[in-house]
Amino acid sequence: MKTVDTIILNNQQINQKIKRIAYQIYESNTSEKEVIIAGIIGNGYIFAKKIATILENISDLKVILCEVNINKKKPLEKVSTSIAITEYKKKSLVLVDDVLNSGTTLIYGIKHFLDVPLKRFKTAVLVNRNHKKYPVKADFKGISLSTSINEHVQVSFTNNDSKAFLA
Repeated sequence: MKTVDTIILNNQQINQKIKRIAYQIYESNTSEKEVIIAGIIGNGYIFAKKIATILENISDLKVILCEVNINKKKPLEKVSTSIAITEYKKKSLVLVDDVLNSGTTLIYGIKHFLDVPLKRFKTAVLVNRNHKKYPVKADFKGISLSTSINEHVQVSFTNNDSKAFLA
């Protein structure tokens, strides 16, 4: 028996969520000249790029995009970023991922940035699930979703047909 994926967010809804999150990030950084948008490798980075594009269009903030490399299968391995620490030191940074499931990936991303003196640190996710094993929260979220532990939320980013679905 084939299971049918349930669409949680369609392309239009995802674009609305991205725009709203970008405005929220701008509102929380109105006194800043620049902001670092750090996306976790994979869908987190794609989501971060989309947020950064909107932020550049709606604000005069200098937006610096950063890819955060975390081995999601082995999160204890060293975390690295696509830009040097000196580029985000003492600046406002938003760590971005597509789905907050257990919080493992986000907490290890946060741990990396705790070693750097930042001016402000926030997190953003498109889908926030309520199955966290770590005390981590999303400051900016597209949607909060209560699901069973056996359900899987997946996000597919394409140019004209992005969607989030429950598998």
